[in-house]
Amino acid sequence: MKITIERGALLKSLNHVQSVVERRNTIPILSNVLIRADNGQLSLTATDLDIEVVEAIDADVAQKGGTTAPAHTLYDIVRKLPDGAQVELSTGADEGRLQLTAGRSRFALQALPLEDFPAMAAGQLPHRFEVPAEAMRRLIDKTRFAISTEETRYYLNGIYLHAVESGKTRALRAVATDGHRLAQVDHELPEGASGMPGVIVPRKTVLELQKLLEGHTGAISVGVSETKIRFEFAGVVLTSKLIDGTFPDYGRVIPADNDKVLQVDGKRFAEAVDRVSTISTEKSRAVKLNLDDGRLTLSVTNPDSGSATEELSVSYSSAPLEIGFNARYLLDITGQLDGAEATFALADSGSPTLVRDSDDDKAIYVLMPMRV
Repeated sequence: MKITIERGALLKSLNHVQSVVERRNTIPILSNVLIRADNGQLSLTATDLDIEVVEAIDADVAQKGGTTAPAHTLYDIVRKLPDGAQVELSTGADEGRLQLTAGRSRFALQALPLEDFPAMAAGQLPHRFEVPAEAMRRLIDKTRFAISTEETRYYLNGIYLHAVESGKTRALRAVATDGHRLAQVDHELPEGASGMPGVIVPRKTVLELQKLLEGHTGAISVGVSETKIRFEFAGVVLTSKLIDGTFPDYGRVIPADNDKVLQVDGKRFAEAVDRVSTISTEKSRAVKLNLDDGRLTLSVTNPDSGSATEELSVSYSSAPLEIGFNARYLLDITGQLDGAEATFALADSGSPTLVRDSDDDKAIYVLMPMRV
């Protein structure tokens, strides 16, 4: 194998694939990236046996072939090369090494046989559809903050992606919850997504996809089966196993009868929450909201460091209400809002609160209160 490629193009692709590779591996081949050169293209593949990322880029292929090399080491070398450098990758008679040359820099990296590199078979993906990159980014960005990190409830460790076809609603829906807050975002149901199984896309896959989508504008081809999901776009193929579990009936926690409506400037509200929560305890992060006619008072009391209050003028005309929330969760939700106004629909101090964005009727958020 012998190829020449511009440093910037190689670095970008290595950055995409190497992030899948775990730093600590008990199986040596999983620390490596698979490198193949053929038909004027360089193909890079990395996997952790749950996710596989393949990226193909144009290169000057003088001699086709393939090898594997330590992913993080190769990435670090290319990252430290000067901008605009021409990088030559080759394997000679000594197939156990990958030679890297750039200007006067020469490296020989220990290679493992490419036959040992595991292939991740996606199998049949019966449900196929296309989603604009911008829509996929929105589905991920507005829900991922609510993904649970609690390993015991593993079925909450991802985004639940499914087709909703009931009444007037026909949507591709993404839902994430950790039991304390919930995010639900809809996108118009793409052709081919009707009847797809509800799947739980793991957190790591979500984060990798988010990175890969950066700067991409075209359409994304999505293939889904009961056990795997595949995303294809711009020379990149991301294949992932799905979480084998049943996502809870999230519809039961979305309140329908909350009759106390608070409308507040989202940015001013978030800034006020951030200020008063400065003295809250690190453990509870509790902030109390006192609602009265046209007025919202935010307060925090910490026996160790004192107290804080801030008052905001709001639109609220229901009965007075006192309710507590985790400040971090409030900030996470208000951080997703695109519109100027946030609308809170409340019932009482112990019931879930519904939050909506004045500029986005396809996204809703649910927040559980806490005792303060």
